[in-house]
Amino acid sequence: MFSKANLKKIDWLLVAVPIIAVAILSGFLIYSPEQSQNILGSCRGFLTSKLTPYYLGIGLIFLVSTLFLGFTKWGKIKLGSNDDKTQYSTLKWGFMIFTSTMSADIIFYSLSEWMMYAKEPLIQSSFEPLNTALTYSLFHWGPIAWSFYIMLAVVFGYMIYVAKNNKQKFSEACRPLLGKLTDGWMGKVIDIIAIFSLIAATATTFSMSMPLLAAAVKTMTGISDTKVLTVSLIILVVAIYLAASVIGMKAISRLSVVAFSMLGLLLLFVLFDSGSAGFIIESSAKSLGDLVTHFIPMAATVEDVHFTQNWTVYYWAYWMIWCVATPFFIGSISKGRTIRTVIFGGYFWGLLGTFSSFFILSNFGISRQISGALNAVKLLNYGSSYADVIIKLIKTLPDFKIGLILLILAMIGLYSTVFDSITMVISKYSYKSLALSEDPSKLMRSFWAIVFVLLPMALILTDTSFTNIQSVAIITAFPTGIVMSLIVVSFYCEIWMRKNKFKI
Repeated sequence: MFSKANLKKIDWLLVAVPIIAVAILSGFLIYSPEQSQNILGSCRGFLTSKLTPYYLGIGLIFLVSTLFLGFTKWGKIKLGSNDDKTQYSTLKWGFMIFTSTMSADIIFYSLSEWMMYAKEPLIQSSFEPLNTALTYSLFHWGPIAWSFYIMLAVVFGYMIYVAKNNKQKFSEACRPLLGKLTDGWMGKVIDIIAIFSLIAATATTFSMSMPLLAAAVKTMTGISDTKVLTVSLIILVVAIYLAASVIGMKAISRLSVVAFSMLGLLLLFVLFDSGSAGFIIESSAKSLGDLVTHFIPMAATVEDVHFTQNWTVYYWAYWMIWCVATPFFIGSISKGRTIRTVIFGGYFWGLLGTFSSFFILSNFGISRQISGALNAVKLLNYGSSYADVIIKLIKTLPDFKIGLILLILAMIGLYSTVFDSITMVISKYSYKSLALSEDPSKLMRSFWAIVFVLLPMALILTDTSFTNIQSVAIITAFPTGIVMSLIVVSFYCEIWMRKNKFKI
């Protein structure tokens, strides 16, 4: 329980406002689903039609910024004092980077994203549509997406271990630029935006990929009530990540190794059990080559406005709303490493994990589509859900039950590792000030673990459409992008003020 002294440390405004807003929004979604979806659609339509350059521009700025830092002398800056040593081995650090950022949605998207693009005119007009679809998946989960996390991980690591800032909040990263305004209403607004962003991120992730986990468990157990099963699985995931976050960083680091191992076993199993290893390797090499060749035009131009607004804007927004917590976590586990190591290490581990998943799982599905073993695109056109089609794809494996078990374990593990890390981070936001050596109370972490599932449960129980779930991310990312830009400018202001020690 909280003592009176601990109660005084809590920033009640940052706790109360998001909770009230989530309760109101969840109730609105449940009791007025049609009206709420119309409002979400209208807001998304305005943002994508008017502000597409805004989302694309932020992506390019963050990518260029990480490369600038990585290749200049500023990359030699150590996150900590000269005698500080790293807390984790390179392997464990890499596992934690990937599993703290990649939830179970990477499995869902790796298996289904190529299908989502199949009807797009941009994809259909290409010489090899399915390979082009995979190339765009690599683009949307590639360097620009990871630059959001990596750039802010550097900023937060610098803020914690170099600037020695004890207030571990989003707003504190803006202090070099905003000064005393950080302690007033502007700082409160920034932190409230950050909390809303994270709630939207968890809602989007749970709502998109949880139906696949439920479908897999349903297939293995025969449980027929999908909604009850889905809610039960959410509660199970909450229990696991809550237990890990309450125990502390040792449990989180171990859980990350387990989750990464389960994903690795799933990928290896699909690669060798599918009988399509040759196709998967050949297609992966071609799609990676196409990404390298066409990366600049894909990133800097709008070849198809409809496709860019529907997909690229959504993905940049999706990654942006996760930037509130996961970079903070990456920065906190990077003590003793240089900025250059964090940047290029982050890209290495991030791209290794995401690309491996898409190479194997996407090409597995594409191989079945090409061979005629399962026409996944046709099934979707006839009204099947993505989850049902994915289960049918997995059933084409000779030993599909093993594949389903590995998928279930990998998804639960990835859900748990992501949410235990963000529960730890968001709990720190709830305090007026918290020293680096201090952890949030177990009760506070338990509280946020429960809050995180309210909005996704509302979205799932109301059968909110795929498009409207995307809209939540795009809308929330608009103010988040402004704050992210302020943070980057503040970071350069900070290191420029130390130019007598660090010159380019």
